[in-house]
Amino acid sequence: MTDKKDIPSVTVNYAQNGNSKKSNELGMRVMQERVYEKRGEQYLLIKSPPASGKSRALMFVALDKLNNQGIKKVIVAVPEKSIGASFNDELLSEHGFAWDWQVTPKWNLCNAPGEDGGKVNSVQTFLEDQDQILVCTHATFRFAIERFGVEAFDDCLIAIDEFHHVSADPENKLGNQLGQLIARDKAHILAMTGSYFRGDAVAVLSPDDEANFDTVTYTYYEQLNGYEYLKTLNIGYYFYSESYVNDLLSVLDLNEKTIIHIPNVNSRESTRRGKVAEVEDIISQIGEWQGIDPDTGFQLVKTLSGKIIKIADLVDDSSKRDLVSAALKRPEAKHDRDFVDIIIALGMAKEGFDWIWCEHALTVGYRASLTEIIQIIGRTTRDALGKTHARFTNLIAEPDASQEAVTDAVNDTLKAIAASLLMEQVLAPRFNFTAKNPQSEAKSGYDYGEAGYDPAGNNVGFNQETGQFSIEINGLVEPKSDDAKRICEEDINEVITSFIQDKTVLERGVFDDEIVPEELTQARMGKIVKEKYPELDEDDQEAIRQHAIAALNITQQAKEVLNTYQENEKVGSTAFIDGVRRFADVRDLDMDLIDSINPFKEAYNILAKAMNEESLLAVKAIITGKRVNLTPEEARDLALRALKFKKERGRLPSLTAADPWEQRMAEGIAYLARMKAEANNG
Repeated sequence: MTDKKDIPSVTVNYAQNGNSKKSNELGMRVMQERVYEKRGEQYLLIKSPPASGKSRALMFVALDKLNNQGIKKVIVAVPEKSIGASFNDELLSEHGFAWDWQVTPKWNLCNAPGEDGGKVNSVQTFLEDQDQILVCTHATFRFAIERFGVEAFDDCLIAIDEFHHVSADPENKLGNQLGQLIARDKAHILAMTGSYFRGDAVAVLSPDDEANFDTVTYTYYEQLNGYEYLKTLNIGYYFYSESYVNDLLSVLDLNEKTIIHIPNVNSRESTRRGKVAEVEDIISQIGEWQGIDPDTGFQLVKTLSGKIIKIADLVDDSSKRDLVSAALKRPEAKHDRDFVDIIIALGMAKEGFDWIWCEHALTVGYRASLTEIIQIIGRTTRDALGKTHARFTNLIAEPDASQEAVTDAVNDTLKAIAASLLMEQVLAPRFNFTAKNPQSEAKSGYDYGEAGYDPAGNNVGFNQETGQFSIEINGLVEPKSDDAKRICEEDINEVITSFIQDKTVLERGVFDDEIVPEELTQARMGKIVKEKYPELDEDDQEAIRQHAIAALNITQQAKEVLNTYQENEKVGSTAFIDGVRRFADVRDLDMDLIDSINPFKEAYNILAKAMNEESLLAVKAIITGKRVNLTPEEARDLALRALKFKKERGRLPSLTAADPWEQRMAEGIAYLARMKAEANNG
């Protein structure tokens, strides 16, 4: 067997306080109770991770709207039929609630035969029927609106699951129809998602439409910190050369319950032997094939240790897969840890797939989007008896300068880094930043460490119950408008997503030794915020920029401390919190300090451990070779920053300054001056 290799990664540790699994007198968990408090809102958006109970939260709200708020019908739309099972009957009254959630079998169109388009007639019949709850796919709902118009859904509650499938892009039909429903303003809408960002950098909702929604946010940190059993989550990527199958056992622990996602047959990582043959190759690496269990369809494989491993093959799309899929939906799959050991999939076992015992998601090759990665990781984050750890591993082909496809290899490497950075942000506690001033005071419910709150210093408070930081920063611009406040409070991760998905930002941030950090933190992030929120004024745009960079850089600095803890085997559930405090204690925490840190420095350090030196140097050479000293657009951005510099300091930046960022701003002014002179000289 191949020796196990260390995978550079981030590990987040949780307190296991059990809070997220406790129920109130109505049978509601923390997140569900938070949603129910806003049950009177016409437009409600739930941002909450997998396994946090979004489907049941919808049930509580929907039943109240049907019984107390004049709503006549509830339509639940899910992206694919398999997810419809999440909205099966629930006897909520057994736990103290006033009503039960009951869906007449014929109105769960996810279980009904026929194509989505043909089910539109059933939607019309339902609207005329006395029954009140229908479950269907996004596609069926889209077709129904196209045929009957949005007015047919007046006085209905429309619940859209996996809301990130909606997009503000004009080509997105569901997004357009949602806009029509909001414009008519006679339906109620409840949107649910575990990842409120898409993989294509397009907004889920337009700012005007989003302003209509009241948001309930329940973070990954709150969810995982409140589990009973799961205490660590590890995220890492590992590079292989030649065939991934040969390196599989380097990262696969046969004692862990694992989902393996093989690469698309057309991808760079594919062995080109065909998807069925790749599964056979994986099985041969694991051990000796013993046959197929006729009851479940699982492959039986004997390992070198003599253990029989049960493997569910969801790749083979012949009639065999129906038996395997049906077996995975049995009650035993949820109640018996040893019902199955490994699931191998290609397009399945992602969004909405529920296997609580999954400890390891091993994905070969970069997937289509950051959202898909989030969904795959979500398969591991269920709490289950005896399950103390979970991990996600992205197995990626190592870039090799001798390959023709080196550019694709580098792109995949950058995407893996972006996914890792985003997950670190998603998993971190929530940051609430405030400007430090003489009137600053301690916030109730926050722990400020052993020394307590210091009126003369910068303070970092942490609320263990809510999983939120309160951090004071000198020179922080605070948002003024309601939209900017909402973005800073709720949508900072979406801003960070746009930033780390910017290819130029990522390339230069990770591989350009000569980059001045402020070019990224001020110029590039500033540009992204302006393009994302053009309707906001400059002060609000700057407030959003600062909040986003502060969240990203403080997370990265805390991770650096956390990695030191791990090396010294001093890991505890408060390690991340301690890391944030330690960074804040280095000196007075101010925006100049935060802006002067390259957000990608720690990502490069991890990459340097994951990749061999020759490949790393080859990638750096490729990135450096593309570097352009300055573009007219960058020069204009720098000149605008230079004007702010002059306003603050009474002089323009100098080309001979010791500070590299001041030099860079001066270069921007000089560049524009040369352009103007050349234009005047004809």
